[in-house]
Amino acid sequence: MKEKILVLDFGGQYNQLIARRVRDHNVFAEIKPYTTPLEDIKSENYKGIIFTGGPNSVYDMSSPHYDSAILDLGIPVLGICYGCQLMCFMREGKVESALTSEYGKININIDKKNSRLFKDIPDSVVWMSHTDYISEAPVGFEVTAHSADCPCAAMENAEQKLYAVQFHPEVTHTEYGKKLLSNFIFEVCGCAGDWKMEGFIENTVNSLREKIGGKKVVLGLSGGVDSSVAAALLSKAVGNQLTCVFVDQGLMRKDEGDFVEKTFTSLFDMNFVRVNCGDEFIAKLKGATDPEDKRKIIGTEFYNVFWNKIREEADGGFFAQGTIYPDCIESGKGDADKIKTHHNKVKMPDDIKFDDVIEPLCDLFKDEVRRVGELLGIPKELVWRQPFPGPGLGVRIMGEITKEKIAILQDADAVLRDEIAKSGLERELSQYFVVLPDVHTVGVMGDHRTFDHLIAIRAVTTDDFMTADFARIPYDVLARISNRIVNECDHINRVVYDITSKPPGTIEWA
Repeated sequence: MKEKILVLDFGGQYNQLIARRVRDHNVFAEIKPYTTPLEDIKSENYKGIIFTGGPNSVYDMSSPHYDSAILDLGIPVLGICYGCQLMCFMREGKVESALTSEYGKININIDKKNSRLFKDIPDSVVWMSHTDYISEAPVGFEVTAHSADCPCAAMENAEQKLYAVQFHPEVTHTEYGKKLLSNFIFEVCGCAGDWKMEGFIENTVNSLREKIGGKKVVLGLSGGVDSSVAAALLSKAVGNQLTCVFVDQGLMRKDEGDFVEKTFTSLFDMNFVRVNCGDEFIAKLKGATDPEDKRKIIGTEFYNVFWNKIREEADGGFFAQGTIYPDCIESGKGDADKIKTHHNKVKMPDDIKFDDVIEPLCDLFKDEVRRVGELLGIPKELVWRQPFPGPGLGVRIMGEITKEKIAILQDADAVLRDEIAKSGLERELSQYFVVLPDVHTVGVMGDHRTFDHLIAIRAVTTDDFMTADFARIPYDVLARISNRIVNECDHINRVVYDITSKPPGTIEWA
């Protein structure tokens, strides 16, 4: 049985990031909402528990709370920000509104140099984000760090293995955040750190073989990284018992449908079925302008086409998806806010009968999926392809989707990708693409006035895709991109560059 750390979510914006940071140390971490029953937590044999941050005040009884018995299980607990204050509240310490709030980079002083949590960590800079503070630590706890305006920046009850920090060790702004989490995982929880991708592949393939047996599996293939790696795992497990249905909805990047077909028919032992249905999708999307409406229409139509193609094979056997961990969380799992509807979370038709749904990647984050793909021998050109939304270019076209707009965006996107590759910036940029905002501007081409489309370039750098900064692409590269787009792509007379970070913006525009 693999060792696990529980990230108990109290509404913090960094809950996924905490789990990712734990996994960086080869220890599996999973996120569950604060509404998870105590008995369920007890039954999972967690090596440690982390309380996340959150936007509320613990002394407001409408805020997320939890049974204080969780602190008596003998399982090490680390409280972060709100989680720190919650631990204090549970043990009857005092939490009050601070006279001076702390936001951003703050210097802290370590008061207990022999603390297991602060082993080999000096006085340093941390990332604070709080209005409330611990004015009196609970009985049995000692303050282990402080800042100029926060008398209790950290506290612990080492005997009971209860630790809490007011700052955020999971963000890169905290100088020794990685070391602090490592100390909690290994020095306090006693983890071995033996959860690795090689073991994941072997265990998953064996599990798939055992579960599937001699039955068929049908996978909805988008051609993206997630479904590609899912296909590779299933192919390795059951070979040509797998049928991959690739629905080309006409909303992919330029020539991408042909690339997907060539790649999968040459790489994998499977049955590959391609359905070309761009015209049908355009008809269904007529008049739709709201991004969420477009996502639902595209997702629903994708599955309508998919099921119509494989309905004769769908009585029994298994249905497989390339769902990854953030898909589950962002679609409203537990108490997490619904950010957007994911294309692989649309309800399947009631008349379709499968033995079960298989999601071999549902516990992995994107970077972990890429590592699995590389280990399975999938070419890097596919494993490291640019992230692409399930609804395709449909959410990169603002307003109504038409064939003309799709062609305009595909041509501009092809130029962008070509120039980024020529400039050697591919691995430096986490994601880059173009958006058609449905805005017309006046231009001059030759001696003629034009009134045509504006194209926006979006490029970001990020460690985790939960926060992101706009990429500092050199001006000469941007100039070449702009020049080529305006001269080579029809119906575009202006190019702009999006310099918004996440937050407040998102990476995609819709």
